[in-house]
Amino acid sequence: MNKFDRQSGSADTQALPDDIAEELSRLPSEIISVDDAPSIASPVPLSQDEVRTIVISLMLTMFLAALDQTIVATALPTIGRQFQDVSSLSWVITAYLLASTAVAPVFGTLSDIYGRKAMIITSLSLFVVGSVLCAIAPNLPMLILARGLQGLGGGGIMPVVQTVISDVVSPRERGQYQAYFSSVWMVGGILGPVIGGVFAEHLHWSMIFWINLPLAAAAIALLLPKMKKIPVFHRKRKVDWLGGVLLMASAVVFMLVLSWGGTRYPWLSPTVLAMVGGAVALAVSFVWHARRADEPFLPLPLLGGSVVPFGLMAGGCALGAITGLTVQLPLYYESVYHLSASEAGLALIPLAAVSTCGAAIAGRTMARAKHYKRVAIIGTSWAALCGLGLTLTTLPLWGLLTLMAAFALGLGTTFPVCVVSVQNSVARPQVGTITGALNFFRSLMSSFTVAAFAAILLIALGADIPLGEHHAAGSVAIPAEDMRHAFRYVFGAATALMTGAALCLIAMEERPLAGPSTSQPVEMAE
Repeated sequence: MNKFDRQSGSADTQALPDDIAEELSRLPSEIISVDDAPSIASPVPLSQDEVRTIVISLMLTMFLAALDQTIVATALPTIGRQFQDVSSLSWVITAYLLASTAVAPVFGTLSDIYGRKAMIITSLSLFVVGSVLCAIAPNLPMLILARGLQGLGGGGIMPVVQTVISDVVSPRERGQYQAYFSSVWMVGGILGPVIGGVFAEHLHWSMIFWINLPLAAAAIALLLPKMKKIPVFHRKRKVDWLGGVLLMASAVVFMLVLSWGGTRYPWLSPTVLAMVGGAVALAVSFVWHARRADEPFLPLPLLGGSVVPFGLMAGGCALGAITGLTVQLPLYYESVYHLSASEAGLALIPLAAVSTCGAAIAGRTMARAKHYKRVAIIGTSWAALCGLGLTLTTLPLWGLLTLMAAFALGLGTTFPVCVVSVQNSVARPQVGTITGALNFFRSLMSSFTVAAFAAILLIALGADIPLGEHHAAGSVAIPAEDMRHAFRYVFGAATALMTGAALCLIAMEERPLAGPSTSQPVEMAE
């Protein structure tokens, strides 16, 4: 069997259509041959209605994952009273986050091996089974275990959904759809605490899990009939389970360090230092194994090049900045502007909502502009300037919210550009793998930023204060001027992250996007 020579353009590919030859040229020539290559064109082109149905079902699927990251928060006090255990309540959230972060690269890679349909069914099934077990849990330890199982499914939803979109929509048009998914994620995150509070107060806390069943059933009913028409890009190969286990184990230990460091254990305690050593040892073992495996779980060369590392860093910096601010800003609002807990929550809406507008602007620009990267460079630079304004000035509440919205507008432009650029830089049979790695890295960066912002506040204030989701209204007794001074460092850190994102985008290679040179706005409804 003759191997494909992508450097010389050998005669093996002369009979192939241009789009297939282009896809094959992205694959490592030493492992992919023409005869092995998966189909990279849909045998039956999808109509606009079919694409719309698939997108709506995927949006509903992603809404499930977004909702369950936040819906439990406001129901925790009720759950603690019923089970008469409040010491371990935070694990109801932590178990989900640990599991969902660890399995993101696993589901991405497996979708490249076994196909998107198998993985979307698997992730939704795990999610539904976990939801049922959560609803009927007889005690808190069982609820925590069930939340971990639910997190395994929820963590698979995001990368598989983004991969399916890459299968049915050209790269040039894909940014517009990524903006829709950003809006779904934002709506789910905002509605989660509201719905959770209503269910816990007026119905029963178990309803926050039972509601997932009809939503998942609707998503499957819409999606499965269309899955047979989605192009097949996966390639069956041996699964490197050892590599996958090493990668997940290192992620879980690292996440535990970020969750426990500075809160449950001091950062320099023997426990935290031992966990850091364990995480490093597992990560080194993964790299050592990946370099020697014939077909590693996550090929390390895939993370190199002139696009992927810069796209990963830019997306991680942007998501880390917005996540860190979202977690810590309620403390600022309550201390400096004397808002109630509910009012502080409402004050976060501009940050989440306007970032979605930025994503929509970038997505539409990508469908029309040749130099699509510029919108994200301008956006991140603008966000860095707004962050500098937040760092250097003292503003009334309306001024702070306005500048925060301007910051979010620029930040939001990063997400569709990074996702589409990274996906566009690899071969179709590797899109799932790189998408899982992208989500994995962004989740780790978000957790790291939340911990870093909390550490900055603790150092600046020099006090043992309640931070993030653990603080309660009325418990903050820090002078407003001290809090303003401490948050200057937090805003400065967010500015540095956005500056880093802008520099990464400048350094990232801008490769042409396949698809129509101009595009009409995507219509999601008749």
